[in-house]
Amino acid sequence: MIYLQLFWTYFKIGLFSFGGGYAMLPFIQDEVVNKHNWITPSDFTDIIAISQMTPGPIGINTATYIGYTVTGNVWGSIIATAAVCIPSFIIVLLVSYYYNKYKNSKLVKSVMNGLRPVIVGLIAAAAIMLINKTTFINYGSWIIFALAFILIKFTKIHPILVIILAGIAGYLFY
Repeated sequence: MIYLQLFWTYFKIGLFSFGGGYAMLPFIQDEVVNKHNWITPSDFTDIIAISQMTPGPIGINTATYIGYTVTGNVWGSIIATAAVCIPSFIIVLLVSYYYNKYKNSKLVKSVMNGLRPVIVGLIAAAAIMLINKTTFINYGSWIIFALAFILIKFTKIHPILVIILAGIAGYLFY
């Protein structure tokens, strides 16, 4: 039964979330933390951090990790990952066909212009949801955040090195 719930949950997430992995995070959190209570909010934040650091899209990485966590085996990972990918695969096939056919249409251009700010809002909502008293609101976290932001924005330091340095800083602060 858990496999069916996992499949249906991630199929809905894949079907109804637009804008990429970060835009999926509010939907994933609502389903796996709030509705099903499969993981705690603190565990969700840790999963996001791990999924961010590992190669691949964050939405798929979280599906894989949570699928394994919920079922305790690799089949949960496979089911959650496939379920979140299937709707996107089908939608992208259909959209690419029709987009190429009607991309110069004024209606299509207007719809695309309307979707852009929504996607930014969904990404911002995902970031804000990760900020809570138990996982992020403390001076050490803000210092690590600020230093990582400065290093990535204003220097040529590779992001992998910034991740390693943030991990070392986290170890020293906590």
